[in-house]
Order: sequence, then structure tokens, then C-alpha cells
Amino acid sequence: MRVLIVGAGEVGSNIAFSLAESHDVIVVDVDPETVEELTYSGDVLAIQGDGTSLDVLADAGVGEADILIASTDDDETNLVTCGTAKTVGDCFTIARVRNANFLDTWAHSEGAFGVDFMVSTNLLTANDIVRVVGLPAAVDVEPFAGGLVQMAEFEVIADSEIAGRTVEEADRFEALTFAALIQDGNVAIARGQTRIEAGNKIIVIGSPESVQAFSRTVSPANTPEQARDIVIIGGSDIGYHTARLLEDRGLEPRLIEQDADRGRQLAEELAGSIVMEHDATDVEFLIGQHVDRADAIIAATDSDEKNLLVSLLAKNIGVRRTVAVVEEGQYANIFEAVGVDVAINPRETTAEEIVRFTQEGQIENLSLIESRQAEVLEIEVDEESVLTGRPIRESVAELPSGVVIGAITRNREFVVPRGDTVVQSGDHVVLLVSTDELSAVMNVV
Repeated sequence: MRVLIVGAGEVGSNIAFSLAESHDVIVVDVDPETVEELTYSGDVLAIQGDGTSLDVLADAGVGEADILIASTDDDETNLVTCGTAKTVGDCFTIARVRNANFLDTWAHSEGAFGVDFMVSTNLLTANDIVRVVGLPAAVDVEPFAGGLVQMAEFEVIADSEIAGRTVEEADRFEALTFAALIQDGNVAIARGQTRIEAGNKIIVIGSPESVQAFSRTVSPANTPEQARDIVIIGGSDIGYHTARLLEDRGLEPRLIEQDADRGRQLAEELAGSIVMEHDATDVEFLIGQHVDRADAIIAATDSDEKNLLVSLLAKNIGVRRTVAVVEEGQYANIFEAVGVDVAINPRETTAEEIVRFTQEGQIENLSLIESRQAEVLEIEVDEESVLTGRPIRESVAELPSGVVIGAITRNREFVVPRGDTVVQSGDHVVLLVSTDELSAVMNVV
């Protein structure tokens, strides 16, 4: 498949590298340094130019492209790029936007803006935040198989009951698979004798009930089963959508916004939230409003620096859990290293969603792990799959070593994957696969 990507920032480059192994990828960007870097660092063709220009798109081969992905940081540029592409070809167009109003317009008018599929960065980020806040101690949560399966990532703390144990010793959950460990930034497949150490991150795949139960074994003492007292710092678009989604779950979040006009607007639009107008760096105010007793605070201002500051202030006054939005992806690890519990990068979230959509057909769903070192995939197996009609212990012998079968669903029911489980045609299988082994795995499953 020929894929043309306009915009080679964090989103575009992540998409390009994820798709380059199995597709013919061309990238267009206005910055010559970015183009040069991509040319030498990835298996992609990079072209300098303005993606809204018909001549530039023609030079990039838009007429022969199967998919065009407009992924610059400017909504209007992305919409114009898609519309321009439609004037000279019939490629499938994907636009990244921040403003969810564009998404609403597009959803109510098929083909609006010349866009075939639209991704709202802010709405995706809000959904990620709500999923993470809803699971104690999780740093990442993704649903698979229509919600019947969850993949979750947790950091193992020193006083966790699984710290120092082997996977075999820690595995006492019926519908849960220990898939991988992240140690010093490297992903390692979890085997029975793999030892789980404090400071590791662990990736598990299983039923939502089992993942919830497991979360309690890695949560700090006195962590509530569900965060109910949630404070959002910042009335940004992400903050607004996060509050609205929490309201939909029956919660009553509190939102602190410094700008008076924005605060009044939010108070009118968020009937189920408590909106307060104040500077969230004012510690006396936070304590006076009992923010120190909150189950979680979500730092969602438009500034990475302020999100870091208010997160650390919240930790200092006793907030159990902090989640911060980090626009610059290279800072996410720094946020977590200095004490922020979860750092969520909207650009990474968007890239993952677009890659997921482009893989539809062969792959039902996917999640990228630790800078694309591994992927969690959902596939529907057919008669030709090496997995079909055989016990798992036999079929995995023909798969590369960097694969874990995490869960199976059949006829909308969860099936626990054990050695004697026989996979049937039509089953949905959730796998964790090392990226290096991905092509080999997809050729046989």
C-alpha cells in the first residue's frame, strides 16, 4: 500500500516509522532539516514542500497514493491538504485535528472537508486519561475485543506483593496473562522464571475484572478501588473533554481554571462538574479546597511547564495520583522520573490511533509499546492461521520467540489462553509481539 504523510512532526514521523516496514511511505514536510533527518533515519522517501500545494502533492505521487494522512500541528492545514488531494485523486484521506468541533461537523456530513476519516487529538487524549484514572496504579490502559479484553501497564513499586517474585509465582489470576516487562526502557517477554523487580513496568492482558483485581496487587496501600474525587487543573479543550467523559461515568469532577471568561463558559457547559476560578499553583487555595485529599489530579493546562509544576505541587501536598498532559513527547519520561505518576502525550496517542486505523482488515486493533519496541495486536484468525485447530502449546512452537498469546474471545465470550486451549477459526486473539518479529508473525497468523 502506498501511504503519503503530510507533516513529519512527532505524529507524522511515528506513523511513518510504524508503517514503513510493510508499506511504501512518502513524507512531505516544510522543514528541510526534518526532511533530511527522515531521509537518513527511516525507510521512507521524504520530500520538502507545503502539503497544501497541488504541485507538491503531485510531485509526491498523490495520484498513485492509497492513503493520504494529514498530520501537521495545524487543523486548517490538514483539512486543506485533504481537500486538495481529493481534487486530483481518489486516495483515502485521514486528517488529524485538535478542535473537536471539526470532528462534530465531519461526523454529521459524510465526506465533509474532503476527509474520509478524522481523528481528534484532544478527544483521544481525554479518553486515554479517563481510562487510566479509572484503573488504580495503571500507566496505560487499552481495550480490545470490544471491551472484553484489557491491556494494562503498571509500574511495580517496592512494597508491591509481586516485587521480587517470578512471573510463575505472581501468576494467580485466572483470566490474566503476564505479557512483558519493561526494564530500563527495554521490553522483555515475560516467561515463567522471569523475575519482577521494583521499578519494572509490567504489561498484562486479560479480562477487565482480572486486570482490576491485579491492579490492587501493585497499588500503593490505601488506594481506593476506583478514583472518585478527581480534580482537573486547566480548562483547556482536553480538560473540558476529560470532565465531560467523567460526568458520563457518573462522577462529579472538580475543575480549576484561572481565566474568568473561560471558567464561566465551562461552568455553563459542564453541568455535572464543579468549576472553580483560581490559580492552581496557590497551595493555600488547594488545601483550602481539600485538593490534597483527592484521589487523582489531572494537569491539563496548555503548558507542559505548568502541568509539571501543578503535578509536583499536588504530590507534595498529598494527592494520591497525578496524571499530566505532555505535549512534547521527549519530556514524558522526565515527567515520570521526577514523580508524576502518568504522563500522556497527545501526539503519541494520535499516531497510535491513525496507525491502528490504517491496519484495519488484517489487524482489528493495536497498541504501541515503549516507543514501538512491541505491539499488542488483536487479530481474527481464519482457517489458514497457524493457530487454528491446534492446542496453543503446539502452535506457539512455530511462532517466533517474541510472541505472547494474551487473550482469546469467541462468540463475544472471554476464553482463557492455556497450553491445551484450541484456537478456532473466527476467534479474536490478542497477542503481544516484539516489533522485530511482527512481519514474520503476520505471515503465519
